[in-house]
Amino acid sequence: MGAVGATTGDEARDLQDELASEQAYLDHARAELARMRELAESLDAAKASDAVSAEALGVVLARRIASLQDDPRTTLFFGRIDVGVGSPWVGDDAGVPGAAPTARVPDLAPGAVAAFHVGRRHVGDESGDPVVVDWRAPVSTAFYRASPAEPLGVVRRRRFGVDRGRLTAIEDERVGGPDGPDGPDGPDGSGGDTPRDVTEGAGDPASTGGSLLTAEIERPRTGPMRDIVSTIQPEQDEIVRSDLGVTVCVQGAPGTGKTAVGLHRAAWLLYSFRRRLERTGVLVVGPNAAFLDHIGAVLPALGEVRVRHATIETLLAHGRVRAVDEPAVATLKGDARLATVLGRAVWSHVGRPDEALVVPRGVRRWRVPAYEVAGVVDDLRRRDVRYGTARDLLPQSLAHHVLLVMERAGEITDDRVQDAVARSAPVKAYVKTIWPALDAAGVLHRLLSDADALASASDAVLTDEEQRMLLWDNPARTKGAAKWSVADLALLDELVDLIGRTPGLGHVVLDEAQDLSPMQLRAVGRLAANGSLTVLGDIAQGTTPWATPSWEVAMGHLGKTEHDLVVLDRGFRVPAAVIDFAARLLPQAAPGLGAPVSVRDDPGRVVLERVPADDLPGAVARAATRASTSPGSVGVIAPDAMVDALSRALTAAGVGHGRLDAGHGDDEDHQVELVPATVAKGLEFDRTVVVEPAAIAAAEPDERTGLRRLYVVLTRAVSELTVVHAEPLPDALQG
Repeated sequence: MGAVGATTGDEARDLQDELASEQAYLDHARAELARMRELAESLDAAKASDAVSAEALGVVLARRIASLQDDPRTTLFFGRIDVGVGSPWVGDDAGVPGAAPTARVPDLAPGAVAAFHVGRRHVGDESGDPVVVDWRAPVSTAFYRASPAEPLGVVRRRRFGVDRGRLTAIEDERVGGPDGPDGPDGPDGSGGDTPRDVTEGAGDPASTGGSLLTAEIERPRTGPMRDIVSTIQPEQDEIVRSDLGVTVCVQGAPGTGKTAVGLHRAAWLLYSFRRRLERTGVLVVGPNAAFLDHIGAVLPALGEVRVRHATIETLLAHGRVRAVDEPAVATLKGDARLATVLGRAVWSHVGRPDEALVVPRGVRRWRVPAYEVAGVVDDLRRRDVRYGTARDLLPQSLAHHVLLVMERAGEITDDRVQDAVARSAPVKAYVKTIWPALDAAGVLHRLLSDADALASASDAVLTDEEQRMLLWDNPARTKGAAKWSVADLALLDELVDLIGRTPGLGHVVLDEAQDLSPMQLRAVGRLAANGSLTVLGDIAQGTTPWATPSWEVAMGHLGKTEHDLVVLDRGFRVPAAVIDFAARLLPQAAPGLGAPVSVRDDPGRVVLERVPADDLPGAVARAATRASTSPGSVGVIAPDAMVDALSRALTAAGVGHGRLDAGHGDDEDHQVELVPATVAKGLEFDRTVVVEPAAIAAAEPDERTGLRRLYVVLTRAVSELTVVHAEPLPDALQG
């Protein structure tokens, strides 16, 4: 497929006329969207039958009105497909949300086509017919997946160039059908693919599908992460449209769009399974708060605002973090063996009855022997229920046995008598002695404070040295005074679930999953025990000492051994020069993992600049100044310990910048952002200035983790990477 290098005057006029026609259609779509919004605004929630219904309806209407807001900076559609008779995707309602995709168009003549404009949201006319079809609608699948080899009924795919909300270019791709590869309408009369670009100098289309598509993928950007809805590739679309019941694990190299794919899958699932997911909920778990801020605009741009966001720390907020574990201790606390230790610790509180249960009632005293009570306790322990649930069942079970004694004595009983016995003071007191109430903080406080309790729960599971590592040197006197670490939060979450079941969600998107410990993975897995997961990550970017060695291991801890594993290794955002430089680290950082392949037309640029140590801050400021002279975002990524000094240097040099470290975030978009190396994961910038790679690697607790951290930092650039250093580069980077 090649771009048209020159056109005749008649062809140019035809193209301009067609562009004008598409602009008129866009104006029509905007008018219909305005009509939809006015209709929503005219509805009165106060007319509901009661106050509660009115309040609920008001919330729904407010959400509906907000979703119908037009953004004049962009367009309502980014593409179009022309489909012919017999297409499996086209029907009377193919562009309508929730419609079945298989019914045929009844009134198309042979050789005729139907056009569907594809956009970020559905727009309909007064008759209910689609003016713009949502990118998530069944028919839109063909926009992303149709190819000459498998046209899916698509005759032509069209993409639009956009500038400040107006259409500026058209690029057509002949796909199949009467005008496709086997038809008569190719450029030489033999059929084929021909992009038609109204703009001049479009250049040759990339392997990703055309010059406009390539330009959109590679364009500079500022502000938060943007959606990729107009540039989704076929392999990405297959992930996005995976069924709700399928758990998908995506191994994605830098720049492959794995995070955006996960967010788009969440949006597609909410569109396709709205009723179920509005009831059960959707959650996105990211690596840090800066990352969540970065992706915050993606789902609203796709029409979804009812998705929770959390980091692993905020998700497991069972206590205030006031302590920091040594890496070896944190790794041990994250070990899956701790689940066995915690389970033993909880159930060890169930006692063996050594006295009979005696319940006075009227003038009689009813007695259940201790051995019979022991049988009740054993029966409850054998059930697959939580500690707290079993404890709640115990009074009724004991009351039932009391009634059996009463009936043998000729007493008349019923359910009311059993309830009264279960609620009686003697039964409550008896239950308290053999099955005490527990809370997570109390159990963990005792376990980490009491060597005997820990030894009992850890027998044949942890070594003596491991038990010593877990015990606090100066235990808090009470659970309320305990200083919990981040690793402790996952232990508390495990205990909360052991005592009382964790409520589940319909779907969880887990990004940077390779960095979570087994106990943290178990916590996330419990949330999706009856739902599904989209697990995103890159083994090579595992930057914690406890990072998972393989996806098979991680998915086992998540409780999803049955899953689809998809590998994304085509880098759409990171250029070849940057990928090749960073990939020098992989043989040591992630042996056996293949390097990603960049499919960018622009090869990018890597600049290595060694400077004297006393000139390092000034050199960084100069590099940031140079980078900021071109459009797009700039990230200055440095060892955490250098961030304050570099911020002062940037300020002194007159380089306005934001900071993404704790306590310095703000809502303002800055062209230049100063980023600690430990916060860089998941972020991307058009140009990056990486400061002192050797110090970034050395700051981690071991060589593997250090090289992986450096790999993450080096692959944040989507156009140009400048490395400023005073120390020698790590050996693995030496060319």
